[in-house]
Amino acid sequence: MHATATAAAPSVTAQRAAHRDPNVLRWLGAYASSAVGDNVYYLALSWAAVQAGTPAQAGLVTALSAVPRALLMLGGGVVADRYGPRRVLIGSGAARCAAVLAVAALLLVGRPGLWPLAALALVFGAVDAVMMPALGALPPRITGRGELARVHGMRGLAVRLAAVVGAPLGGLGVALGGSATAFGLAGLLFAVSLPLLFAVRVAEPPADDTPERGTAWSRLTDGLRYLRGDRVLSSLIVVIALSDLGFVGPLNVGLTLLADERGWGAGGVGWVLAGFGTGAGAVSLLLTARGHLPRAGLVLSVSGVVSAVAIGALAFMPYVAAAAAVALCIGLVSGLNGVLCGALLQARSDRAYAGRVTSVSNFFSLGVAPLTFPLTGAAIGLWGAGPVFVVSAALCGLGGAYGLCSGPLRRAELPGRPCRAQPPG
Repeated sequence: MHATATAAAPSVTAQRAAHRDPNVLRWLGAYASSAVGDNVYYLALSWAAVQAGTPAQAGLVTALSAVPRALLMLGGGVVADRYGPRRVLIGSGAARCAAVLAVAALLLVGRPGLWPLAALALVFGAVDAVMMPALGALPPRITGRGELARVHGMRGLAVRLAAVVGAPLGGLGVALGGSATAFGLAGLLFAVSLPLLFAVRVAEPPADDTPERGTAWSRLTDGLRYLRGDRVLSSLIVVIALSDLGFVGPLNVGLTLLADERGWGAGGVGWVLAGFGTGAGAVSLLLTARGHLPRAGLVLSVSGVVSAVAIGALAFMPYVAAAAAVALCIGLVSGLNGVLCGALLQARSDRAYAGRVTSVSNFFSLGVAPLTFPLTGAAIGLWGAGPVFVVSAALCGLGGAYGLCSGPLRRAELPGRPCRAQPPG
């Protein structure tokens, strides 16, 4: 088994709270700009696809990016560890910017049809497979390990901001100049993130942290062996996989179908999503301010069980107000769970393997879990929302129970923030 590295970012960074560190704030600005751009891009892609083809064709185009993302995600972790997360993020951001602006130019000069949009979706999926592991591997290189919970809280706030700002901004672009303008706006947002990433200072790897030699396959299998040999990380991956398999379907496709069963309408869906977003945003703000949470492994596991109970209860709420209140609870506990999962994953991982460890987590969260969308829809059509939500909640609860039964994960702690040295009295 490989020893877990304890080296942190440079001392100037490790001694400063992340939310007051200009280096971390540059990273956060780059991340927020890119996240808003993502929301604008997805709206522009779906709008352009609907204008160019049938609804079924539009749905296929918007789903295409999931294929290369799932197939290439594990390889993306190898790339992130081999070339460094900052370099990979800059390269992937530049590729996304160029691809979006190229399609915007095509739409300006004519009506190219669905093929450029399908190609763009495939390019985005392939680039995402490389970018996402790098995104997970970068925070331990720009701040101390004791600040990772705060960094994930800040990241959660950026995600909520992007969701609130991105869709209206994309809609404004479409209203002003059609899909070409919206794609151009997305490309501009991706471009803004690049100089910020260039300005981010990254800790130099230790002398024994040099990239392994060998083929990409050997580096991938070495990373999987490392992950399997660490009992905290391997248990954490199981918890993440089970939680996402039970969580993603009901809170996306299932919620719309539940609202249709209850007669809540689109407004009801909006209120429930607002409750969830408010809860998740509140816990992100709390962890940004607090910066550390004791007994992280135990809290993570208990939050998984509580989240499961709330997900199961959501399907039996008769009124929108009650469903929104339950969704608020789901947002609080699942937001806490997500921040602690990410922080523990990064804090525990040896920096040389962080990209590959993140890629395995993302493979389940972003590759496998979305496959439950059509299954969730078909199951609700056959048996109704109640039984499907209960089964999904059981999967989430199984993840939390597994964490409670895993002694190493249950006892896992996030590193504390190092204290400043006191001057001699």
